[in-house]
Amino acid sequence: MTAAAAWNALAESERALLRKKRQPPWMEPMLATLTDEHFSDPGWIYERKLDGVRCLAFRCGDRVRLYSRNRRDMSATYPELVRALSRQRCGDFIVDGEIVAMDGKATSFARLQARMGVADPGPALVRAVPVHLYLFDIPFFDGFDTTRLPVTARKKLLARALRFGGALAYTEHRAEHGVTFLEEACRQGWEGLIAKLASGTYACRRSRDWLKFKCLARQELVIGGYTDPTGARTSFGALLVGYYERGRLRYAGKVGTGFTAATLESLGAKLRRLTTDRCPFEPAPRVRGAHWARPALVGEFGFTEWTNDGKLRHPRFYGLRTDKKAGDVRRERPKA
Repeated sequence: MTAAAAWNALAESERALLRKKRQPPWMEPMLATLTDEHFSDPGWIYERKLDGVRCLAFRCGDRVRLYSRNRRDMSATYPELVRALSRQRCGDFIVDGEIVAMDGKATSFARLQARMGVADPGPALVRAVPVHLYLFDIPFFDGFDTTRLPVTARKKLLARALRFGGALAYTEHRAEHGVTFLEEACRQGWEGLIAKLASGTYACRRSRDWLKFKCLARQELVIGGYTDPTGARTSFGALLVGYYERGRLRYAGKVGTGFTAATLESLGAKLRRLTTDRCPFEPAPRVRGAHWARPALVGEFGFTEWTNDGKLRHPRFYGLRTDKKAGDVRRERPKA
């Protein structure tokens, strides 16, 4: 679709909010705030929370770049997405979305692990683990900063500006009935929903205009050590994990489930290269058979709840995250 046709999706009052601007080489993504207060409200829209890697895609002229939320260039890792975006017939843009791998109808972060960090993947891997980019926002388009538009207007513009299909998908939303939608999402095994203030602008920071409704508790944590394997387990027994608080790495417990044989081997090799005599946690936990590791790896973990002493209950490993620095990991606390 042409840029002119896309602009026709906006009302005159919405067009008045646009600002002519040169495309920036980078912009911070808008981030959602976790809450345990779930609601239905006609002033909000609700989208599926996807289990993948956040991606800001920049197209300027004939060049397309894919960046993670911490500005890591992922263009070489997902060439099929670069091709799909470069073939668009509209003007230059910055679009915001999530890269996912599918397992049937569900997104699978574990499956996506096979593609993450693989520069210049061969055709066989691309065929074996196809990925999709689900787009939900467009903060820059055709020479204009669109961040002052309400999210509903930006989504209208996005739906008209790009052609979807194949590796590119448009993230649908529902209005008003957030609680009912969340119940459906949890029954289908989704991670949760993102609730967005319908009149909200695009803020390049974490904001309460976007809220995370989670079905299951999920948390990114730093891996600071591991224990010896027992029984038939190889490489290591459990991961020792934590989060930063006031500059100190606080211990959050052991994680001993969620590993495949391949994960045990690959992650075990990474941990052995990071082994150190110094415990990174403050205060140091008393863990039998512990081996300490430099706190460089970040993993994503599922769990039922936090205990009163700040430990994970029934934790499970989902995969490594290469899109977040260890020093940025904090305990995510729901806000009312």
